[in-house]
Amino acid sequence: MNQVLPPNPNPNILDLSGVGRQFGALVAVAGIDLHIKRQERRAMLGSNGAGKTTLFNLMTGDIPVSQGTIHFKGADVTVLKPQDRVRRGLRRTYQISQLFGLLSVRENVYLAARGIAGNRFSLIRTQAKDALMQEAENCISAVHLDDAIETEVGNLSHGQQRQLEIAMALVGKPELILFDEPAAGLSPTERRDLVRLLKGLPQEIGFIIIEHDMDVALQVADLVSVMHDGRIFKEGTPDEIENDDAVQALYLGDGHG
Repeated sequence: MNQVLPPNPNPNILDLSGVGRQFGALVAVAGIDLHIKRQERRAMLGSNGAGKTTLFNLMTGDIPVSQGTIHFKGADVTVLKPQDRVRRGLRRTYQISQLFGLLSVRENVYLAARGIAGNRFSLIRTQAKDALMQEAENCISAVHLDDAIETEVGNLSHGQQRQLEIAMALVGKPELILFDEPAAGLSPTERRDLVRLLKGLPQEIGFIIIEHDMDVALQVADLVSVMHDGRIFKEGTPDEIENDDAVQALYLGDGHG
């Protein structure tokens, strides 16, 4: 007889409880409680200096918290190093590209896959049928960069580099990806392509997106959190946030429709 497992009492993949960060007298993030469900797609909005990227850095361990706790998949990861959080299924992209410009698209994604693999320090030469190479190629296909797979990254357009960053975040079957302003610097056409790409990600992958382009953020998110002065100012659905007078006054402007 198959054993029936009890339901998971915690449906969340990420829980922040009282998380804060100070830099001297500056309070960048002030005691935030944030709960992200599995497969959820959340947008984080707010003006420059609201604390969004600092909050991402706390989630990933790029900087330590001053107070509070962070749980990922039910485990306390508050003091874990970034690479350990990555290997548990948490990924991120950055505002400024973190790519190897002299390597090809394939090589960049392969290195990302190798970096989280158990045999990442192996000296065995990579073969064409290597499982990690196959995974890298699958991730490249997922972001529609097949035609550029051998292209040196320094020769890619800005939009293609953003696609590549997403491919690198997809390796290892992550459960949650943090996207830090993926539409920054993109043309209107590239932004439409980005929206289609984010909407087309596997349903089992949740994400949180920081984005100044409200149209992009509101199209791809299920829920929206608005930050102000290091705190969560408002939360709601995209429609609720877009039509909230206080949010419009602070961030969207009277002309946003």
